[in-house]
Amino acid sequence: MKASKFVEELKVKSVEELNKELVAAKKELFNLRFQNATNQLDNTSRIKEVRKNIARIQTVITEKARA
Repeated sequence: MKASKFVEELKVKSVEELNKELVAAKKELFNLRFQNATNQLDNTSRIKEVRKNIARIQTVITEKARA
């Protein structure tokens, strides 16, 4: 999914939904790191993608808090 589409979808959601999505993304990142450490991860670029998505979610949460 393109980053701009992802951000547009995030801006429509409520802060509560964003927090749930943030928790899910952090769990996914933990699992990816665990798989990477045990040499079970095939697509290592997914870690970078999830980290950026977490940052995008946190940015939208901050924008909503300031508004």
